[in-house]
Amino acid sequence: MSYETGRATDVDPSNVETRDDFARFLLAVLADFQSTGGVEWENGTLDRFFDGLSAVTDARVVQAPQADQEQASWRLFAEIVRAATGYE
Repeated sequence: MSYETGRATDVDPSNVETRDDFARFLLAVLADFQSTGGVEWENGTLDRFFDGLSAVTDARVVQAPQADQEQASWRLFAEIVRAATGYE
């Protein structure tokens, strides 16, 4: 996911199934942030990240049925975190 003004993390959330997977995903996102994300991400500060997190959670639009969008899962949490790093 890349935007004119900045990018989202490159960490892929598609294999996140468990809490342990989510923890590893978050560590990988942190490593990406520490390497270049602080400069390259659209939302590279804590306040911008939380603003993006709130916005992407509220605007959650995926190709899954509405009921599936409301079913919490570790992968959904990972997808929201990833999107929040680059959401405008």
